[in-house]
Amino acid sequence: MTTTNDEAGAVAEVFRRRAAPGAALAGAAGAVAAACHAMAARFHRGGRLFTFGNGGAATDAQHVAVEFVHPVIVGKRAMPALSLTGDVATLTGIGAATGFDEVFAHQLRCFGGPDDMALGISPDGRCGSVLRGLEEARGLGMLTVALTGGDGGAVAASPAVDHVVTVPSGDPRVVKEVHVTAYHVLWELVHVFLEQPGVLGREVVA
Repeated sequence: MTTTNDEAGAVAEVFRRRAAPGAALAGAAGAVAAACHAMAARFHRGGRLFTFGNGGAATDAQHVAVEFVHPVIVGKRAMPALSLTGDVATLTGIGAATGFDEVFAHQLRCFGGPDDMALGISPDGRCGSVLRGLEEARGLGMLTVALTGGDGGAVAASPAVDHVVTVPSGDPRVVKEVHVTAYHVLWELVHVFLEQPGVLGREVVA
């Protein structure tokens, strides 16, 4: 198969758009590791993970939760995690009564506690319901983690967020692709910390 210069340029551009955001994630290894260590410590103390996002990020939130609850890697521990995006009756009921921005915050008030964790996913960092969920979680004493894109928006800038990973791209497809990599790394490193005696405390057992 032969390609024209224009076609070859288009192919190169598709890959170029993904190179810098992927490299940025690798460059943020220290921040990602810090988030994973904090999450592992919470899981070790019996905490639970609550995940949430809108649209495509809602399915990412469900993906994160099932990775922890039902690990695809044989021998890895199942950890308590729940996506807040799956119950359509609850989401629409809260949205109709108090507005869509409250759909995750309301659930966290019912389910969350100070030993737990909240992971919010917002591809542009400007999702009101994700921001409100993280703010509510922080108010409850939960550990808060966010995956964002672009410039991070209001989510990344919020003092309610303990750990944030921002994908520096305005292309929502690229942001989603890097988010998938980010939360797979997150899952893997959480287990690395949980499996290392002494990393989380003297009482840790591999």
